[in-house]
Amino acid sequence: MPRTARIAPKEYVYHVLTRGNNKQNIFKDEDDYLKFIDILKKYREKYQFKLYHYVLMTNHIHLVIETTEKGGELSQIMKGINLSYAQHFKNKYKYTGHFWQDRFKSILISKDEYLLACGSYVELNPVRARMVKNPKEYRWSSYGANAYGKRDDLLDDHIIYDKLFHDQEIRREYRKFVQQMMETKEAMRGEMERRKIYGSGAFIQEVNERFKIEAMIKDRGRPRLSSDGKGGENENK
Repeated sequence: MPRTARIAPKEYVYHVLTRGNNKQNIFKDEDDYLKFIDILKKYREKYQFKLYHYVLMTNHIHLVIETTEKGGELSQIMKGINLSYAQHFKNKYKYTGHFWQDRFKSILISKDEYLLACGSYVELNPVRARMVKNPKEYRWSSYGANAYGKRDDLLDDHIIYDKLFHDQEIRREYRKFVQQMMETKEAMRGEMERRKIYGSGAFIQEVNERFKIEAMIKDRGRPRLSSDGKGGENENK
């Protein structure tokens, strides 16, 4: 069957996830990570998108980006990034076959506290994977810049920091926010897995009415039976 068209309006923020085929490793050494960062910089300049959070994991990548009116479509951005890095990897390691697993996944994010929660979800990936105990220990992430003000030429000024925090408290408050997510939400485990939109009820309704996008991915197969033998809600909701 042909693929359905991806609806990705401009001037929205997206949480983008892309994985290696069959969850294979896509980074083998430090130079691979640095190459991907260079590619991100190249296409950020070419397509004029804004980048607020990112993490480069061993076999997958998370980006939180905002497309702009004068810049490229989300599909153009990700096609350029993914093709360019796949070519690097295939040439370097003499790799053949599919490199990425299917199409990238994208979630529409509202420009408020939900964006900050999404950012913390992204930057807490190494903690959930038990690679580090604290996100500041992981090198290939935007956490150092967002939480401590470390220089990172990849990132744009955060779209909502000024709305939520006073200037002198921005980094400290973000660290507190992420710490809270670690303690009360288990590093936001499972928070984004089935979503297509992440935001308030009003934001979800607005996006659904304008673009006919459902907030959640529908489950496949039969609904799980409840204890009385009748159809019940899926336990993964």
